Amino acid sequence: MRIRFLGAAGEVTGSCFLVEYGELRFLVDCGLFQGGRNADLKNLRALDFGEGFGVKQIAFVLLTHAHLDHCGLLPRLAALGFKGPIHATHATVDLAKVILIDSAHIQEKEAEWLNRHRHARHARRGYDEAPLYTVAQAQATLRQFRGVGYDQAFEPAPGVRVVMRDAGHILGSAIVEVELGEGAAMRRLVFSGDLGQPGRPVLRDATPVAHADLLVVESTYGNRLHRPLDATLDELVVALERTLKGARGNVVIPSFAVGRTQELLFVLTRLTREGRLHGLNVHVDSPMALAATEVTLRHPELLDGEAHELMAWQKGHPKDPRIHFVQDVEESMALNTVRGGAIVISASGMCEAGRIKYHLLHNLPRPECAIVIVGFQAAGTLGRRLVDGARRVTLFGKSVQVRATIHTIGGLSAHADQAALLGWLRGFRHPPRQTFVVHGELETAQYFAGKIRDDLGWTRVDVPAQGDQANIETRNME
Repeated sequence: MRIRFLGAAGEVTGSCFLVEYGELRFLVDCGLFQGGRNADLKNLRALDFGEGFGVKQIAFVLLTHAHLDHCGLLPRLAALGFKGPIHATHATVDLAKVILIDSAHIQEKEAEWLNRHRHARHARRGYDEAPLYTVAQAQATLRQFRGVGYDQAFEPAPGVRVVMRDAGHILGSAIVEVELGEGAAMRRLVFSGDLGQPGRPVLRDATPVAHADLLVVESTYGNRLHRPLDATLDELVVALERTLKGARGNVVIPSFAVGRTQELLFVLTRLTREGRLHGLNVHVDSPMALAATEVTLRHPELLDGEAHELMAWQKGHPKDPRIHFVQDVEESMALNTVRGGAIVISASGMCEAGRIKYHLLHNLPRPECAIVIVGFQAAGTLGRRLVDGARRVTLFGKSVQVRATIHTIGGLSAHADQAALLGWLRGFRHPPRQTFVVHGELETAQYFAGKIRDDLGWTRVDVPAQGDQANIETRNME
């Protein structure tokens, strides 16, 4: 038995782990690399497994959740010949239908834009840029999904037993437990996926896990603590009030359409119910966010008690706040003529694609406006440059001055912070034989690995690099 780290190793995106058990090979996640100049090249090369075998020999995929950095390469995997099932929770299956079609549509449009501009610069038609995968390929991939319930064991192959536990990150997110072999030879692998911050609105907290022989744990915020929720909400209220009422500008919020947007809507509703915000005009400019919100409402059994209370309250107060989902392009463009008083929530959450770039183009140069960052921004992304204080950025080939106020409100993150990660790890009755820290920028992952050793006394803790592989019986890195 061995595991190979194909992505999210020394970085946050591209989550993908190859497990080999005898002749059986399967993947846990198959995610898109995002951010940085090399992301496109890494995505093209990501599924070149080498070692004399290809994607056709992958028996199945276990998917932790429906964010692109975990599922975004599945259509490419299928297009290259993978024919097996993709196992995920029922809610993840529903969300993947939304996010993968949207991803394919964006990639087709971006390839079309690149080719059009390339041909405009060069009279002779040359090599055309091809999308990573097409809408048709994404649609075909959806037929390979198989939904499972939380805490319900299933066997995707002989000698393999899998259980998915609630990770509390986004709707349907799962901690994946895999048991390989029988009797004394049985080994349990646990993949944390992305863990949610406990005590946050909308979703339940992550499920504790008691035992693992090999643990793969995320570390996105392994080097920092989030502000308490109450302080975070205070910070959000100040940012909104200063911009909307004081400066009379707009607030633009780049937000992941799946998960973060729904949580934001619940938060804004809560603050309105409490009388801390009044008369909000919220425009959710993302067709995918609407679809994801509809999926969320179809799975009330996965929501926490506070979410149910807020939904009941809003039924009696349908205009508190006023929430409008923008669908067509013309309506989206019209938002850019609004000079003040609007909250625009739009994807993508890292400002790399989609309608958010147009809203930034029109609002970044305006000092009366504000950009509110509420999620993790990977290195190399436009969102990260804004967080890091860039005074100019490039949008659609134009240099844009950043005059709007940039607010970074990390306490709304859907990722567990260092204390929450350590708290979840304390649920293990004994240290795993091997622990691998992934899904964090290299310095963050190394720092968090040190915290695990120092605070928990675990000795076998490693930070793998991309391409590293480990024998499951031992801790030797090959």
